[in-house]
Amino acid sequence: MESYALLLAATLNAGTVLALASLGLLINEKVGIVNLGAEGMMLCAAIAGFATVVNTGNDWLGFAAGMGVGAFLALLFGLLVIWLNTNQFATGLALTLFGTGFSAFVGTSFVQAKIPERASHAIPGLADIPLIGPALFRHHPLVYLTVLLALGLIWFLYRTRTGLVMRSVGESPESAHALGYPVRRIRLLCVVVGGALCGLAGAYISVIYTPLWVEGMVAGKGWIALALTTFATWRPARVLLGAYLFGGVTMLQFHLQSAGVELPSQLLTSMPYLATIVVLALISRNPQWIRINMPASIGKPFYPGA
Repeated sequence: MESYALLLAATLNAGTVLALASLGLLINEKVGIVNLGAEGMMLCAAIAGFATVVNTGNDWLGFAAGMGVGAFLALLFGLLVIWLNTNQFATGLALTLFGTGFSAFVGTSFVQAKIPERASHAIPGLADIPLIGPALFRHHPLVYLTVLLALGLIWFLYRTRTGLVMRSVGESPESAHALGYPVRRIRLLCVVVGGALCGLAGAYISVIYTPLWVEGMVAGKGWIALALTTFATWRPARVLLGAYLFGGVTMLQFHLQSAGVELPSQLLTSMPYLATIVVLALISRNPQWIRINMPASIGKPFYPGA
């Protein structure tokens, strides 16, 4: 039973990375912008967060650095695709290629660096409950804040006027523009906020999830987060559940290995990506369901003068 508690704890830890990045990408896509640069932003944020914690010993400063880097790269992406109308997909891929190379170059001197010892984040009293305590109450505070973020985003999108405007920009930017809303500025703000959340996810990887720096350590999580937004049909609650599902699949490979299951290590390592492909294949069998939930202007440029 203890091993299952540890598996659940690892699932929540891994799911937090995917949830943060996916919620950021969901905010982008709700206003019609597809950012394929998540992997690159997360890598740059990971080295920024790790370097900051190595030099300051403060996790929150590391998270702030990661968010700042993610927001800055998203700002550059937004200016290119929203104001200069460059192709969203090509620009996003270029951002991923840049982030992969730049993070590897900057991170060379941090490969052997170590983060200072940190205090335990166990919740007094609750953390000592058999099985439940190790599974649920010994996580970094950001794990719990991510759940609150998803709940807050649900309220914001579907219970506030600002959220309604944001969704209207994703459904029909021309109509929103005709009503006097600054569509480009709204889209840029959402892209920057989404980039900050991707940056936070990247910093979480290098500071908490695996407290070290290794070139390419994001290891495809940015792409899984992109797939997860489609899997969740652009709903924050489903994003959160899907993140934990994929996080569980990721951690299952290590659980099976420790349990002595004789399967090729390459097959176990590929499990999260196989699960992603299977889920997307199943969803694509019902394109009408995706079309109903998908923002109508997703991936389409907006020309105010048209």
